[in-house]
Amino acid sequence: MFLTTLVTHPAFFFRYIVIVIISICLHELAHGFAALSQGDDTPKKLGHITLNPVVHMGVESIIFLCLVGMSWGQMPVNPYKFRNGKFSDILVSAAGPLCNLALGFIFIALLSLFYNSGFISKDFLYLAARINLAQFIFNLLPIPPLDGFHIFSNIFPELKQLERSQMGAFGLMIVFLIPGFGAGLITIVDLIITNFLRLTLAF
Repeated sequence: MFLTTLVTHPAFFFRYIVIVIISICLHELAHGFAALSQGDDTPKKLGHITLNPVVHMGVESIIFLCLVGMSWGQMPVNPYKFRNGKFSDILVSAAGPLCNLALGFIFIALLSLFYNSGFISKDFLYLAARINLAQFIFNLLPIPPLDGFHIFSNIFPELKQLERSQMGAFGLMIVFLIPGFGAGLITIVDLIITNFLRLTLAF
């Protein structure tokens, strides 16, 4: 269980918790600001335009994060208030993953910039880049209730049937049960980070 790293690798435990909480909060805020830009004031009315992790994640999600290393967040939106229909829905859904993508490359840039300085922990920056890029890729999977499902089901309406099927109900569970899924995701992320570092450090 992830909680054991508090004893075996306490520095990693706290780095991981802090990065995941910040990343999820910014991910959800990106959804919220995108919704506001599309005419939906629900995030503001319900008090979700905040950096408070309890609001975005809930106590249960934070406890789950500390126990098993996984967590989730939520931004309330009302698609019926979007001024541009499907386009708005795609934009709002994509805002969260794109925020993680931007954060991932910001942390890669910082890692490259301070690689030999000792000014900022390389381990922290690498982990932050890894977590955000992993969140970006994972959230784009076209499985309910992930952002990718909302994006692709607006482009391909046939996918909406998944939401009402058993696949929709157990899709995420099935993904986590795929042997090597997590390791494969991290391998892809590490390849992205190391290749960009090679490019930037070469100059």
